[in-house]
Amino acid sequence: MNIAEFIKALAGFSWMAVIGLGILAIARASRKQSAKGITSAVLGLIVLAVVLTVAGAGLVFIEPTHAGVVITILGEGGMRPEPLLPGLHWIVPFVERVELYPTTTQTFTMARTASEGETQGLITVEARTSDGQRIFVDSSVIYRIEPSAVPQIHRTWQRRYQDDLILPQTRGIIRDAVSQYRVEEVVSTKRFDMTNQITTQLQQVMAENGLTLVDFVLRDITFTEEYAQSIEQKQIAEQLALQAKFVVEQKKQEAEQARQVAQGQADAAVIAAKGAAEAQIIQAEAQAKANELIGQSLQANPEILQYQYILKLAPSVQTIFIPSGNQFILPLPNTTINPGVEAP
Repeated sequence: MNIAEFIKALAGFSWMAVIGLGILAIARASRKQSAKGITSAVLGLIVLAVVLTVAGAGLVFIEPTHAGVVITILGEGGMRPEPLLPGLHWIVPFVERVELYPTTTQTFTMARTASEGETQGLITVEARTSDGQRIFVDSSVIYRIEPSAVPQIHRTWQRRYQDDLILPQTRGIIRDAVSQYRVEEVVSTKRFDMTNQITTQLQQVMAENGLTLVDFVLRDITFTEEYAQSIEQKQIAEQLALQAKFVVEQKKQEAEQARQVAQGQADAAVIAAKGAAEAQIIQAEAQAKANELIGQSLQANPEILQYQYILKLAPSVQTIFIPSGNQFILPLPNTTINPGVEAP
């Protein structure tokens, strides 16, 4: 309770006391009893009550969340040009009064359902896009009243600044902005640009009328039932097309994988065959080289052949009979090299 309300409360109690003492004085006088002291008290309370009433009517305390405009019959135009800012003020009792306006942040919501905002009723904005589609735009205007502009607002709009200023101006600006874009741009690529355009225009209009736009919120965009169904069918068709494309890509990947496996197996077979051929060539070359070395060795030492022949006999043979005129029981290979013939 501020001081102005306190003084008004004291004035009320004083008048109640005056009434009570007056009734008591009348009762004592009816019984022919002395009421001189009571009469004096009543007169004193009447003076106090009048003073308190006048003071309570003249003192005005403005809360920090409000600003006031003084309505008067003394000044030109019926109101003071300067607003009453937060604090304690004095006005002419019974001649002037104060109209208070909130200076805190307020929200005005326009939505299709009444439960979405403070204002009851279906006040969503219906607009048409550049390609003729009908859409519904739900939005919120967050604003505040500038304390210095309270007299201007009271003179022009009074308490009707939401219904007569914010609502029609916002509707018109939204419709103008929506009409510049196609429906798919409004809900996707150009939504941010459209919101900025609406915010800029609405901010200018409200500033001209003493209001400050804090923010504009584009809450939702909805379509007619027919268009919503067409969008849903289009999305289903796109999903089916994407699924078919995915299946085709999957089959392509499987075919490519099988081709790569077959190619790998063929390459492995070629490499194996090539390796086997190279191994045979190397083995043949080694065998030829070994034969060449053996031939050279035999030419240089023919006794080696006889030695190897003896080694090849069965291990159980311990005695060999050699007839006269022969070297062995079996003829040895001819290792005699004709001097006149070149060894192969």
